[in-house]
Amino acid sequence: MATATEHAPSTPRQGPKLPVLEREKLILNGRSYHWITERICSVVENRQPFLWWLLFIPSAIIAALGVGLGLTYLVSTGVGVWGMSNRVFWGWDITNFVFWIGIGHAGTLISAVLFLTRQNWRTSINRAAEAMTIFAVMCAGIFPAFHVGRVWMAWFLAPIPNANSIWQNFKSPLLWDVFAVSTYFTISLIFWFIGMVPDLATIRDRCKPGLRKTLYGIFSLGWRGGNRQWSHYEMAYLLLAALSTPLVLSVHSIVSFDFATSVVPGWHTTIFPPYFVAGAIFGGFAMVLTIMVPARQLYGLHDVITMKHIDNMAKIILLTGTIVGYAYLMELFVAYYSGALYEMEAFRIRITGPYWWAYVSMMFCNVIAPQVFWWKACRENLWVIMIVAMLVNIGMWFERFVIIVTTLTRMFLPGDWKTYSPSFVEIFLFVGTIGMFLTLFLLFLRFLPCINIAEVKWTLRESDPHFDDHHDHPDHGVAVEEAYQHELHSKATEAKA
Repeated sequence: MATATEHAPSTPRQGPKLPVLEREKLILNGRSYHWITERICSVVENRQPFLWWLLFIPSAIIAALGVGLGLTYLVSTGVGVWGMSNRVFWGWDITNFVFWIGIGHAGTLISAVLFLTRQNWRTSINRAAEAMTIFAVMCAGIFPAFHVGRVWMAWFLAPIPNANSIWQNFKSPLLWDVFAVSTYFTISLIFWFIGMVPDLATIRDRCKPGLRKTLYGIFSLGWRGGNRQWSHYEMAYLLLAALSTPLVLSVHSIVSFDFATSVVPGWHTTIFPPYFVAGAIFGGFAMVLTIMVPARQLYGLHDVITMKHIDNMAKIILLTGTIVGYAYLMELFVAYYSGALYEMEAFRIRITGPYWWAYVSMMFCNVIAPQVFWWKACRENLWVIMIVAMLVNIGMWFERFVIIVTTLTRMFLPGDWKTYSPSFVEIFLFVGTIGMFLTLFLLFLRFLPCINIAEVKWTLRESDPHFDDHHDHPDHGVAVEEAYQHELHSKATEAKA
């Protein structure tokens, strides 16, 4: 009969060891499961800091005045108060629509594409990016809905039977927009909500009996954290991520068809779909940095949203900004190479015409400014990151302004050329949507968990089922080298000083 024998502990191997670079930590200072839960839930449970109120009150007032009063005046007076003429009839409204739709693109990319590619660094920022997507699409929807003039007749856009036997023009890209944006909003909202269910249950269990506990209990859908529930949750999340991934490419491609399917010089080009998608991701990540860097500082989330996350987003901005710059240059080259007189003239007017300042602003903010991210020191400086992110936000708005206004003001007939300037109602409404976006995001920070508690915990080493094996039986044939971590490097520098 065989007897069990004890094996002697393994001895270190002699000879050279293979150097292996350690992964950068996504959660700093050895934080535990309990600390993560307490820190993220404290944002919702504790009193909001004074700076939150300092941002919320002006934003809410601007939203009420700009959106509330602006739309009331628009509906009661007529859509002509938007300053539209017979030529520049798209003006600021469609410019702002495309701008806000682009802002919401990063949420889907971070949540769906990076989830499918198993990029764990997304876990600290995906919830806020998804919320940003929802709020940006809500702001975007205002402009085409009221652009129709009689907003109470907007339901005719839906392909449903009606008494007038009026059917939509399914050949129009404007109708494609309706289906694309509504699908995008619906899927993004479901994806955002499904991901919050475990965290809403966590807050529900921590609440005292009352209205808050009841509301969190309703929206947590009876979550108890059982194995079967986690299995269904992970499968639903995976399917929604797979369903959302095509939307990253399709939504802004269809938005670009508003221009690309026309016969207008400067618009009729096949480069628009990929150019718009890259620009949307570019602007979306800039907005994520714009809102998450201050939130990180406001709530002390430095150990959860690390410089690693910010560095990765800065690199994506650099990549997509370079792609957008390439698209700008290719537009000029294609116009020149085509030999089409009107096409070349359209781009000449963009560069040297009355709106040359808008074109220069677009090129500087979108192409030149992000190039500073080639230097690691710039990617580690939060002031530089915030300045570049704000410049990108401005530049992406100018991009849409340049595409729409500079083209429509200089069409085929010189006698019909116009100089467009927005009315005060247009400016008022756009500023109001900015206030609306900030108000909704601040309310999101106040009442909902801004970071995915469950997924952040999955990035800890303790979550690895083989963590104990690696600890008890290390590989003596490798030499683990500590990865560069900006925060740890800064502390070591300060200690030496």
